Amino acid sequence: MRKMKKIIVGVTGASGTIYAIDLLEKLHKLHDVEVHLVMSQWAKKNLELETDYSLKQINALADVVYHINDQGASIASGSFLNDGMVIVPASMKTVATIAYGIGDNLIARAADVTIKEQRKLVIVPRETPLSVIHLENLTKLAKIGAQIIPPVPAFYNHPKTIEDLVQHQTMKILDAFHIPNEVDERWQ
Repeated sequence: MRKMKKIIVGVTGASGTIYAIDLLEKLHKLHDVEVHLVMSQWAKKNLELETDYSLKQINALADVVYHINDQGASIASGSFLNDGMVIVPASMKTVATIAYGIGDNLIARAADVTIKEQRKLVIVPRETPLSVIHLENLTKLAKIGAQIIPPVPAFYNHPKTIEDLVQHQTMKILDAFHIPNEVDERWQ
C-alpha cells in the first residue's frame, strides 16, 4: 500500500478551469491522495462562465478547502508536510507573483512555501501568445525547480473530444507527482 500523498491544488482565474476540474475528479477517486484546494475569486468566476459545475461540486472533490485570503491556513506554512503543489490553470499574474516572491494571497504564499521547502511545484500556464515577460517569469520558476506543463495537446492518441485533450493533460500532471494512472493512452 502506498503512503498517503498530500497535494495542494491552486486554481487561478486563467481560462481553462476544466483542466482543474478533471484533475480534481481524478484525484478524488484515489483513496491514497489528500487534496487541499484553494481557488482565486476569478477562478470561481471562470468556473461559472466556462462550465456547468457549481462551486459546491468542486469543493466536494477536495478533502480540505481554503479561502484565497486565509494567510493563516496550514498550507501557508513550511511545517505543513505535503508532496507538492499544482496551479492549474495558472494565470500570468499568478506566475509573476510567484516568480517575484509576492505572497499576496494563499495560492502565491503556498507556492512560495513549496519553493522554499524544495517540494514539487507544477505550473500549468494558460495564456497565448506568451510575451517575453511571461516567458522570463516561467523561465525563472523553471530554473528554481518548478515544472512547467502547459496544456499542449498531443495527437498521437487520436483525440476525438475536448475531454480526450483535457485527460491527456491530467495524465501529465499526475505523472509529475508520480501518481500511477492510466488516464489516457501513452505513446507506444
